Amino acid sequence: MSVSLQQKFIDYLQTDLGIPADSIALVMRHASNHPGQLHMLLWHYGLITLQQLNRIFDWLETASISAIPTEV
Repeated sequence: MSVSLQQKFIDYLQTDLGIPADSIALVMRHASNHPGQLHMLLWHYGLITLQQLNRIFDWLETASISAIPTEV
């Protein structure tokens, strides 16, 4: 995940899902061993619900599709 996409993802977690910054920071300390798995670690540690995880999967799918360059 690119740095700008990761920041958009963190913004999404905080603004749309209401995940506290300290919860994200806690998981990011552990995410160094599992890059790209921030959402799974949030769920693993019980910091998000299964419903929130499903919303995250939807956001990630949309974000990854919009990141693909289109041909002219």
